[in-house]
Formats: sequence, structure tokens, C-alpha cells
Amino acid sequence: MGRAFEFRKARKMKRWSAMAKTFTRIGKDIVMAVKEGGPNPETNARLRAVMQNAKAANMPKENVERAIKKASDKDTADYKEILFEGYAPHGIAVLIETATDNNNRTVANVRAAFNKCDGTFGTSGSVVFMFDHTCNFRIAAEGLKMDLEEFELELIDYDVEEVFEDEDGILIYAPFEQFGAIQKYLEENELEILSSGFERIPTTTKKLSEEEQADVEKLLERLEEEDDVQNVYHSMELN
Repeated sequence: MGRAFEFRKARKMKRWSAMAKTFTRIGKDIVMAVKEGGPNPETNARLRAVMQNAKAANMPKENVERAIKKASDKDTADYKEILFEGYAPHGIAVLIETATDNNNRTVANVRAAFNKCDGTFGTSGSVVFMFDHTCNFRIAAEGLKMDLEEFELELIDYDVEEVFEDEDGILIYAPFEQFGAIQKYLEENELEILSSGFERIPTTTKKLSEEEQADVEKLLERLEEEDDVQNVYHSMELN
């Protein structure tokens, strides 16, 4: 198994742990998707993907429909996706993905988190190069009519890096830029997409002592509690 598999396994119990926070994040994704491509999932691939993720997270259908309707209102504020960078204690690189309607507020809150947890708020480009930006898809295993090796060969033209199976289905990892092409391939071949998304996988990780890990976790938890934060990635080796 490769880096994506190990990364996914380590993060599985960490990501989207709080249900209320999950729904808030998906709600923002819906607003951004609708503002970008309209409220019809048939013609808006990004919205279609977000709705699949909402279903995978057990977000009630009425919540999704309400969010789409709200996003269609021209008076609803749009969210901008902004990336922040920095270092946690002990030299751990940190990337923070945010979706915000008030950049000044978000910058102030992220900076404060770094300052209060002995981190260093970085400039643009300071750590992003240490992470590979990937896209991923989870599909239903029962819909695949070939073995994984054949399937991986089928996807070779899309620069797919890893294909593996776990108890929840089949996962596909590829470069960020291939998201649209892979989504189209899966839909055209009637393979059920359970969820999809993007992740930033560290190219190298650093092992810390338990005490040092606790210092880093303090910052990560504070960042993840921020309402504007969508995802937090880091280069600390996870046990």
C-alpha cells in the first residue's frame, strides 16, 4: 500500500468527527458549488459531488435541499476558499483550508491560534510545496465488474496514483487536476460514487515523542474548532 492508503487510514477517525461541524462544512461547499455553477446537480458537477458527500455523511435530504435553496438566493453571501500556512511546534508544517465570507476575521483567528499554541504563522508558499494536492473518489465495490488491477490499468490515462479497497468501498487517488475527468469516467461507466473530495498529503512526515505530539495536537484542535476552517493538514507522522 502507498502513501495515500496510510494517510487515509491514519486520518479516518480524525476527519469530520463532529456531526454538526460536518454539516456546516458541507453547507459551505453547497453554497460555493451553487454560486459557481447553479442549483441543478445534473449540470453542475461540483454540486453533484457535494451532494454525494452529504449523503455519505448522513446529512438529511431536507438539509441539503434547504442549503441549495438558500445558496440560490442572490443575497446569500459567497464563501471564498483561502489557504493558510505555518509551522506548529517542533517544526511540523501545517496547511489550513478555509471557506470564509470575511477574510480579515479568518486571518486574525488563524494567526491567533498559531500565536497561542507556540506556532509560527507563515507566508504564502512557505509550506504548501511539502504537500501533494490530490483528489479522491470512493465507489461501491459491488458495482465493479473487474479486479482492482484491471481497474487501475483502466484508469492509467488519468494519472491515478493508487487504487485500494477497504471495508467501505474502493478508493481512488489521483492528482488534483484529474478530478473532473475521473468523475466523468466513473459516471459514464455507471460506477456508483459514494463520496469524493480533495486532500493534501505530506511528501515527508516527522516522528515526534508523545509529549511533542501533544503540543502539535493542541494547535491542530484549536484550528479545527474555527468556524471558517474546512480542513487542516500537517506533516506529523500519525500513529
